[in-house]
Amino acid sequence: MGALRDDAPARPAVAFVGTGVMGRSMAGHLMVAGHELHVHNRSRQKAQPLLDAGALWHESAGAAAAHAPVVITMLGYPRDVEESYLGAGGIVELAQPGALLIDMTTSSPLLARRIGEAAAARGLQALDAPVSGGDVGAREARLVIMAGGEAAAYERALPVLSLLGKNIALLGPAGSGQHCKMANQIACAVGMVAWCEALAYARGAGLDPGRVHASISGGAAGSWALTNLGPRALKGDFAPGFYVKHIRKDIGIALASARELGLELPGLECARQLYEKVSARGWDELGTQALYKLYVSL
Repeated sequence: MGALRDDAPARPAVAFVGTGVMGRSMAGHLMVAGHELHVHNRSRQKAQPLLDAGALWHESAGAAAAHAPVVITMLGYPRDVEESYLGAGGIVELAQPGALLIDMTTSSPLLARRIGEAAAARGLQALDAPVSGGDVGAREARLVIMAGGEAAAYERALPVLSLLGKNIALLGPAGSGQHCKMANQIACAVGMVAWCEALAYARGAGLDPGRVHASISGGAAGSWALTNLGPRALKGDFAPGFYVKHIRKDIGIALASARELGLELPGLECARQLYEKVSARGWDELGTQALYKLYVSL
C-alpha cells in the first residue's frame, strides 16, 4: 500500500464503500496521499488490510458517509448502489451537508440520474464515475474514469480522481459516465469473443496458440484483452481481474439501456449467450478470460 508522504498536503476525509478486488487498491492510494479514510464493506475481512493501515471502520455505508465530505462507492451491482445511496439510513440521507458523492460502480444510467436528483434535492453534489482498467489499473492508479454530472462537481472531484486514474473525462450530465462505460463494456464483451475464437481456431488448426498470439497481438487484430488476457488464458490462469459474474451484469445493463434507446446489438447478444454458458459451468467467480476455457472444452 505504501507509506504516507511526509510532505502530503492536508486533504479531506473520504468515506470509501466497497473494498473488493479494485476498491481496496483504490482506497489504499487515497490513504497514501493523506486522506483520512472511513470504510465500509459487506465483508469486514476484505477491508482488514486498510484497517490495519489506519482506516476507520463503519457498520454501514450511511454511517461512513456521515464522517467525510467526500464519499466514494465501488460496489458490485446496481441493487447495491441503490440500497447504499437511496435506502433508509443510506448515503444520501446521512451525508454531510454539501458532500460530494462519487459512485465508481458500473451501474445503470437511469439509477445514476436518480441518485443525482436525490443528491441535488439535499444540496449534495453527485457524480457517476465508473472505471475501466481492472485489477491492474486499480493497483497501478491508471484507471480510465468516465464521469457524468455537473461541471462543478467534476472539478471538485478531480484532485481525488487523479489519484486513481490517468484518463479522466466528464462526458455530460448525470448518467453520462455510465453510458460511456456501457460503450466500453460492449467493446470489451464482444472483443472477448473475438480473441477467444481466434485462439480456439488456431488450436483447432494444429497451431501453437501462443505463437499465433505473438504473431497477431501486435497487428490489426490486437487489443488490450488479447495482449493481457490471452496469455493468462493460454497458461490456464483464470484468476479474476474482472469477474465473469460482473461482465454478465454489465452485459445485462448494456442490453437494457440499448432497448431503451431503440438499438439492437446482435454482437453483444452473442456475448451474453456465451457468458451464460460460462456461468452454467459454474465459472462465475473466475476472470472474464474463462470464456476461452469454454471454447477449449467444447
